[in-house]
Amino acid sequence: MNDSPANPFELMLRQAQEMARAFNPGLESFSPKEFEKLWPTMPKELMEVWFGNAVNKEGLDARTRLLLTLAGLTMLGAQSETAVRQTVRHALAAGARKQEIVETIGLMSAFAGIPAMTRALELAQQVMDENEENET
Repeated sequence: MNDSPANPFELMLRQAQEMARAFNPGLESFSPKEFEKLWPTMPKELMEVWFGNAVNKEGLDARTRLLLTLAGLTMLGAQSETAVRQTVRHALAAGARKQEIVETIGLMSAFAGIPAMTRALELAQQVMDENEENET
């Protein structure tokens, strides 16, 4: 009997886990969600350097760049849940309003489709719910 999975995605995941275990046994149970807990948002100063106008003084501010990033992630079908959630966290920290986040994702429905928009909205809502819980 063959122990190899029939699904190529499952095979790829198994190979990635074996490779991670070979590099560092501690990575065997690594989870992107755990990484989110490790570094949920970056400091505002670092955000301005990476996503803001620290380098390009006349360029886009961090809030706008992060909303554009969120639009791009939605266009990709909101496949990277960690990236979507972290971008929403960072956008909120950079001063984006909930309505702006929802509108950014909603606008992408015309290009990415309703399923991608719906998934991105679900992920964004998770973050916004977490924020409300932490504020109370």
